[in-house]
Amino acid sequence: MKDLVHFLTEAADDAVLEKRLKALLTPNEINEMQHRLQIFSLLEQGVPQRDIAKQLGVGIATVTRGSRALKELNNA
Repeated sequence: MKDLVHFLTEAADDAVLEKRLKALLTPNEINEMQHRLQIFSLLEQGVPQRDIAKQLGVGIATVTRGSRALKELNNA
């Protein structure tokens, strides 16, 4: 994990960081990460999980997983 963090954080600017992410991740993985960020944002706004799932076109399990991850981040 340290190597990954170092590889990403040493990027000189956003364009380089974007290239590195595209080199590491498939388009589907990038899409999943973007959904996770949207889930975090909507959860923080107080949007119910079922509404988030419908709005983003993802399963409720995906939203629940995102909710757990957000709680872990906030408790860290």
